[in-house]
Amino acid sequence: VQLQASGGGLVQAGGSLRLSCAASRRTNTNNGMAWFRQAPGKEREFVAGISWNGGNTIYAEDVKGRFTISRDRGTGTVFLQMNALKPEDTAVYYCAVNRGSYVQRAPEQFVYWGQGTQVTVSS
Repeated sequence: VQLQASGGGLVQAGGSLRLSCAASRRTNTNNGMAWFRQAPGKEREFVAGISWNGGNTIYAEDVKGRFTISRDRGTGTVFLQMNALKPEDTAVYYCAVNRGSYVQRAPEQFVYWGQGTQVTVSS
């Protein structure tokens, strides 16, 4: 399975971006998925996760109320709507497919990773 993340870019603080993650095959239909991010000099961190049917979602504390994860099970695409962006949101964002159906946040639970898309928020 290959995951293709897109939608990153340069935006001013307070702006919005919508990331998309498409799978090369629809083998992720019954799996939970998530977005992670990695800023320069920092470890990769969990951002948001969603269960196989979209019924359950979880978020990192610093993005709650600003980011929304969703998925289209018909196409196998997962989205991350990011609003009220802050300079500290600047990072490479990665999508990932986890081993099971339920929502997860631990990186070791994820078996497929996308190549990442750069998000830069200017102050």
